[in-house]
Amino acid sequence: MPELPEVETVRRGLEPAMLGETLLRVEQNRPDLRFPLPDHFAARLTGRRVEALSRRAKYLIADLDDGQALIMHLGMSGRFVVEAPGTPPVEPGAYYNEIGRHLIHDHVVFHMGSGARITYNDVRRFGFMDILPRSELETCRHFAGMGIEPLGNELSGETLARLFAGKFAPLKAALLDQRLVAGLGNIYVCEALFRAGLHPEAEAGSIATATGRPRPAAHALAQIIREVLEEAIRSGGSTLRDFAHADGSLGYFQHRFRVYDRQGQPCVAPGCGSLVKRLVQSGRSTFYCESCQPRAPRR
Repeated sequence: MPELPEVETVRRGLEPAMLGETLLRVEQNRPDLRFPLPDHFAARLTGRRVEALSRRAKYLIADLDDGQALIMHLGMSGRFVVEAPGTPPVEPGAYYNEIGRHLIHDHVVFHMGSGARITYNDVRRFGFMDILPRSELETCRHFAGMGIEPLGNELSGETLARLFAGKFAPLKAALLDQRLVAGLGNIYVCEALFRAGLHPEAEAGSIATATGRPRPAAHALAQIIREVLEEAIRSGGSTLRDFAHADGSLGYFQHRFRVYDRQGQPCVAPGCGSLVKRLVQSGRSTFYCESCQPRAPRR
């Protein structure tokens, strides 16, 4: 599944083609994706102008000029392809576990006033789209109860300590809980925990005092989460292959993985010498270095 940096990369790639442009025509090639598309989906979008394009966790949100918002989620394999007159197609955002594009899976096509064509392709159809009033987004079924934005101002050592205080769940599980921190995924949680020197199975509450105050590890983890995500966004996300973004830059973040998918390889920390290990937590692979990430004692 594309993670937050990949979704942000997609947003930035779509913005030049969508922002301020009118949806002249919308092709809907099937009635549903993961869920049924809204009633009169194409008709409700046709003629609308995109006034803003934002991201919330792993969702893309296009604000329309009639007060509605088009909500888009990429699911496991969703991708957009932008084709502008006189330029080669651009696919903003490619993912570590890449799945090839097949034209039969071009499910929604937006024809923009500029002449650009934006195609949503989804092999597995786990993505979805919805249209809701912009004023109701925070309380709608998609965002109600969603945790803090990891690139927003709320993320801090104090906030992590408050959210995790008293929790016996593994630290990795708490970071992946979208009700606490929204948008973090398996790849970047593994990377952040390694850089912070925290064991993925340590109790989440271990980064807070008994009174809920942040320990030094909470401050370090908050800063490192932000750094890892921003670094990945600058690199264009965790691409399996090199690819050109809309601005011509290339994505190379997978070459910077320090533990993710490196089981059995030497730890990259200077002087470490240990091998990266793998364990399974809640059905997901976790990669870590037991020397650099010692298991915290139980409280």
